[in-house]
Amino acid sequence: MSRLALFFLATLHPVCGFSQDPTTLTRQSTATLQARDVVYFTTIVTVTAQPAHSTTSPSYTNSTQLQLDSLTQTNFYRQQHNASALTWNTTLASYAQNWADHCNWKHSGGPYGENLAEGFSNTTSAIDAWARESTDYSYTKPTGFSEQTGHFTQLVWKATSQLGCAVADCSRNDETFQENGGEAFGWYFLCEYWPPGNVGGDDDEYFKENVDPVVESGVMEGRCVGRVVWVAVVVGVLWQVL
Repeated sequence: MSRLALFFLATLHPVCGFSQDPTTLTRQSTATLQARDVVYFTTIVTVTAQPAHSTTSPSYTNSTQLQLDSLTQTNFYRQQHNASALTWNTTLASYAQNWADHCNWKHSGGPYGENLAEGFSNTTSAIDAWARESTDYSYTKPTGFSEQTGHFTQLVWKATSQLGCAVADCSRNDETFQENGGEAFGWYFLCEYWPPGNVGGDDDEYFKENVDPVVESGVMEGRCVGRVVWVAVVVGVLWQVL
């Protein structure tokens, strides 16, 4: 088993502060953000997994496949939680790639929502790991931000509309990871989100508005859940034939 770390940054922002497109956003200093009551949380969660760099996944070697897999898996979970599908943003993807290529195991400190993962064998398994944090999230009395659920809440945050992800092979750092601490190892995968999720507020009000429980029925705010409806149709046809 190799040591696997998941890293997440959650940024609290006022909701009204995200009208700009990421292509035109002006970076602000931490001091400026703090003056506006913006709070940064940085957490590390450590788990174990098989070494990922031993297998080269198509989602990691082909940029088109990475985009497809990132959107497909992200939107699968967003649909489950009553959130609209994200669209791909090349500015976010380029930003993510630039940071990933440094193999630096810490957050970029940029203006976007950001989820990091390392050591996973493909895009899908990394996003699945973020989504599994939902088991620790409370919907009746929202958990708000926590290190146990921060990846998940950003993943399904309803106000987020755009996504850009990237990956880098940082396997050269495997043997020095323990010594240096700050270097990523294996496959280093990250996603940038716009507008950022995990927005704070009084009594975690924005978490109540933006993180919904799993939709149990086949309808999602007037939109049919394609996966559920399709299964129902297929079963109905088979029943008629038999």
